Amino acid sequence: MTGLAASIGGRLRRGWSAYRLRWKRRELLWRAIRARKNLTPVADRTAKIGPDGVLVFVTLRNELGRLPEFLTHYRRLGVSHFLVVDNDSDDGTTALLRAQPDVSLWRAAGSYRDSRFGMDWLGALLMRYGHGHWCVTVDADELLVYPDCDGHDLRELTTFLGRRNIPAIGGLMLDLYPRGPLGRADAPNGAPLADRLPFFDEGPYRCRVQQPRRNRWVQGGARERCFFADRPERSPTLNKLPLVLWNRRYAYVNSTHSMLPPSLNDLYDGPADERLSCVLLHSKFLPEIVAKSREELDRRQHFNDPDLYTDYHRRLALAPTLWHAGSCRYEGTAQLEALGLMHSGDWSRREQRG
Repeated sequence: MTGLAASIGGRLRRGWSAYRLRWKRRELLWRAIRARKNLTPVADRTAKIGPDGVLVFVTLRNELGRLPEFLTHYRRLGVSHFLVVDNDSDDGTTALLRAQPDVSLWRAAGSYRDSRFGMDWLGALLMRYGHGHWCVTVDADELLVYPDCDGHDLRELTTFLGRRNIPAIGGLMLDLYPRGPLGRADAPNGAPLADRLPFFDEGPYRCRVQQPRRNRWVQGGARERCFFADRPERSPTLNKLPLVLWNRRYAYVNSTHSMLPPSLNDLYDGPADERLSCVLLHSKFLPEIVAKSREELDRRQHFNDPDLYTDYHRRLALAPTLWHAGSCRYEGTAQLEALGLMHSGDWSRREQRG
C-alpha cells in the first residue's frame, strides 16, 4: 500500500503542477491581450506579410547605432518583415525604423519592467501576426547565427525543421567583447560587429533543468567570470529559444529564456546538446554600455530585483577590461561548432537525407 500511495501521490503532484502551468500560460496570454491597448501604431505595414514569411519581433529603446547591422544581418538571413516595439526612443531610432519598407513599428510609452521586459508587448504582436509563421524573437543586441548560415537562409532552415516536425530551436547567447576596456571598440563605428567586439569566452558553461517548467538554465562565460565569480548563482541566463514556429497558444515566460507549454523547453539542453542549435552573438559590450549602465542605475528597468544588480552596473560604468589570456577571437560559425557551442545535428546531413 505504501508503494501504491506513493504512486497516487506522484500522479496528483504532477497533475497539480500541470494545472498550475496551464493557468500560468493563460495568465500570460491575457497579459498579452491587454497589452495591445498600450501599443500605438507608428508605421503598420503588416499587410505586406506573406503567408510563408519569416518574421523578426523585437522591443528596443535607443538602438540607432546597432540597427543598420541588425537589419542587414536578418535581411541577409531571409527575414521578410520586422515587427518592432519602440519604448520611447529619443536618439533617432524611431525615424530610422519608420523609413524602412519592411518594418512595422509601434510605440509603447509604459514601463519596460512592468511589461515583463517587453514580452507582454511582443506577446500581443506574436499572437496577432506570428501565428503559423516562423518567428525570430530577439533583442536589438543579438544577431542569430546557426550552422552554415552563410550558405543557407532561414527559409531553408525552417523548411528543414518543418519536415521533421521540430517547432523551435534554442541556443547560447554568446557575449562578445573588445580587447581593451569597455567604452572602446576594436574597430570604428560602422565596422562589422565581429571586428568591433572580436573576443568571447569558449567556456565553461553549465546547464541545469528547473522544475516545474523544465526550462534550462545555462550560466557561465565572460560576465560570470568578470562580475559574478563570487556569486555565480546570480550570473545571467544565457540560453534562449529565439526561433519558433509560432502558435497563438504559446507564451514566453522569462524573456526568451523559457516558454510554455513546457515541452518547448525540452528542445534545447544547453551547449552540450548535439541537436541542431544556434548562437546569438551578443553585442551588449559596444562602447555605449558604459553610459547605458550609468543610466540603468537610475532607470532600474532590466532586472526583477534591480537592487541585486546595482554593483554590477556600477562596475560596468567603470569600463573594466573583460579580455584575458583565455579569450577566443571570433572566426565564424564553423569555429563555434568546433568548440561545441552550437551543433548541426541532422542539418549537416540534409543533402544526403533530403
